[in-house]
Amino acid sequence: MSVYKIHLTGVGGQGTIKTSTIIGEAAIKRGLNVVMSEVHGMAQRGGVVTTDLKIGDAHSPLIENGDADLVIGFEPAETLRSLPKVSEKTFVITNSARIVPFTVGLGLSEYPPVEQIISELEAKVKHLFVINAEELANKAGNIMSLNMVLLGAATAIPRFPIGKDEIIQSIKENLPPKTIEVNLKAFELGFKEVSG
Repeated sequence: MSVYKIHLTGVGGQGTIKTSTIIGEAAIKRGLNVVMSEVHGMAQRGGVVTTDLKIGDAHSPLIENGDADLVIGFEPAETLRSLPKVSEKTFVITNSARIVPFTVGLGLSEYPPVEQIISELEAKVKHLFVINAEELANKAGNIMSLNMVLLGAATAIPRFPIGKDEIIQSIKENLPPKTIEVNLKAFELGFKEVSG
């Protein structure tokens, strides 16, 4: 198969890397080649976390600018920061709920209004899905299932290379048994946001 490139970005604690692992392991079980690269920028303190994931005949995990097939943004400002990865073909899913960095509270930086961020994304992204993943995760029963909301949305994107059932199986194999019910609910809510 040709290479499918996914760029995931968020902040520490949002489950960005776990989401990458679930996608990657589902692809491997299907017999597909997977390469992955992670960057943890002070992740435990709310720093930036990004993952590049390539499925198919790829050797290097890094995604060049303008070459992502899918960008999954767990935090709106981080999605905006990932715009260089986007081209006309790229689908972008972004969470609309923000996480304000501690530097804003200290007065060292500013966080633009979310509406401004979304407006900038809309101006530059042809295939954009804006989802309040935090709200849907709460609806599912736990804010910590936010990453599964976004994974559900990603699975519903056209040309996503792994089937819904394969992703669900990978969720069951990669998350603690007591959390599966809530996480599958969150996954379904995200899936419906994109699939209608």
